[in-house]
Amino acid sequence: MVLMEKILDLSYILTQSINVFSLVFIQYVNGLLVIHKNVKVNYTRKINHFLLFFIPIFLNRGYAHEEAFGLYALGAFLAVAKFVFYAKPIRNRISMIRVMFHSFDRPEDRPYTLLWIISQTAAGYVILLPASMLFAYYDLMHLVVIPILIYGIGDGLAEPVGFRFGKHKYQAYALFTKRKYTRSLEGSAVVFITSLIIVASYISFFNPLQYIIALAAIPLIMTLVEAFSPHTWDAPTMFFAGYLSLYGVITLF
Repeated sequence: MVLMEKILDLSYILTQSINVFSLVFIQYVNGLLVIHKNVKVNYTRKINHFLLFFIPIFLNRGYAHEEAFGLYALGAFLAVAKFVFYAKPIRNRISMIRVMFHSFDRPEDRPYTLLWIISQTAAGYVILLPASMLFAYYDLMHLVVIPILIYGIGDGLAEPVGFRFGKHKYQAYALFTKRKYTRSLEGSAVVFITSLIIVASYISFFNPLQYIIALAAIPLIMTLVEAFSPHTWDAPTMFFAGYLSLYGVITLF
């Protein structure tokens, strides 16, 4: 009953409407750029990437506690469930959805595009939900955003930077296939630098020893995890490593 009342709350309806319309708009525009302007999907997909995680997470962030946690879980469910609309029978019949699909359908990912993006999103929220509960219980919600920022910004920039400037290549596997995908040390360097800047900006939330250890360990951990994560599956692995290392720094030091 309480959950239903919160779902019907005007502010919640407004935030979810903003979430849906913003994602539809940006994916449709990006899809048009891919189709008509030959913009590389490597770029448009990463624009989607920022919105895919940042908008739902930050709009629902206020619900990640106690009695409102059900709303946060509902938002996570809807973030995954929306990919049903991109299924081939639906997108083949609705031109708008077909255009939106082009904004993140990398040719090298076919035929696993949807499988990988759905499983990554679902697994990402499986990590985020209990991590938010744990950090809220220990009054650490001010740190919850750190792995999100590292993933959203660092991993979001790593592919386009590597695609454009990457000279030193290495390879990673993907789930459900033995196909190899190319990454670059230049892209990994972006993850490291981003992690370093983000952790450094949270100096006021650590004691001196915690801050030194966090600066020394977390950027390196996040960079290595991103480098060795399965193709398209950076989110859950980086979230898990980020929250585990943050919790360890806070509780052990």
